[in-house]
Amino acid sequence: MAVARLVATVAAPLDPAFADAPQVLHRPGRALLVQRGDTELVVLDLDVATAGGRLMETRFPAPWPRRFGSVTVSPEGEAAVFAGVHALRCVEATGATRWEVRHGCWEGEDPHTHTSFAEYAADEDHWSADNGSAAFSADGKLVWAHVRGPLGDTGETEDDQELWLVIDATNGTVLGHANTMTVASSSEHTPHPDPAQMGLSVGEGEEGSPVLWGRWDGQRLTTEQLDIERILLAVSPSGRHLLTAPLEQGTLSLHQVQDGTVLRELDAQGTVTPHPGNTGGDRIYWDHEAAFVDEDTVVAGTSVCDARYGTVRHWLVDVREMTLRGEISYPFPVSGHPRSAGGGTWYTISEDRTSVHLWRSH
Repeated sequence: MAVARLVATVAAPLDPAFADAPQVLHRPGRALLVQRGDTELVVLDLDVATAGGRLMETRFPAPWPRRFGSVTVSPEGEAAVFAGVHALRCVEATGATRWEVRHGCWEGEDPHTHTSFAEYAADEDHWSADNGSAAFSADGKLVWAHVRGPLGDTGETEDDQELWLVIDATNGTVLGHANTMTVASSSEHTPHPDPAQMGLSVGEGEEGSPVLWGRWDGQRLTTEQLDIERILLAVSPSGRHLLTAPLEQGTLSLHQVQDGTVLRELDAQGTVTPHPGNTGGDRIYWDHEAAFVDEDTVVAGTSVCDARYGTVRHWLVDVREMTLRGEISYPFPVSGHPRSAGGGTWYTISEDRTSVHLWRSH
């Protein structure tokens, strides 16, 4: 059995009744705790927290309520990009808009655009619109974004094709774009240590779940589809490997980033022992999130299939041979999935969503 050591517990800055659950965004050498409310985004420097220093927080005013999209933060925490229904907006902590890229509205089947959030704020159809996502590159110089066309300021995209954009983080210039050939209900980026690479998982509801990999050479964005029914879980610290799971989540797969080749796999069924409360032979499967602790070790959970029986379980996986090192022993019960916090750590969120626990393996 592997033992988890508590590194730090950090209180969520916003009331969970009126905010999304806190999350950790990390790039090499920097980790930030981020929590989104309807009117503001709060960012805390976790490196200061784990060193025992006084927490410094930055608050960004939100251009629209949280139900209308997602948000990402630059590695240095000085800018936030809100990926909304009709636009990407980069906001500074002062409240100033650094730039905005308008795109096709995510609501409805027919391509149309809006000039402002006020045009659809009271329209209930827009409250449950599909959505894209955005992420900063590892060095903070680029923003990668998945949007719906057409783009508001170019004549190059005229219909409602979905686009993957590479944007200059300083001024909002769209440097390159590619058609994702997807029909998304949602998407999520997975950053790579190399600023010129990025992963994108696209949820298409019952239609599939494509995993795309993008490369930017400074002039052109090229993409490849790694799979049509898979979830991208994590990228290794070196950037050489990817961890994925199929939609049914029965298997962890380790891939080469270079060409997407599957190197090794680990089935949950037959490898993970049934939960003590599982007397009916229910299927065992992996969570849809996991964390690389180091290049050779992953923390993966079976928390969703465990939850009905009580305490959730997390596992250390040796990806060199794709074997279980053992179940992780925590000093107190945890909830939910294990998620990467960078620097050899992972995090869990308390069941009431009021705090984040950072962990390291002994």
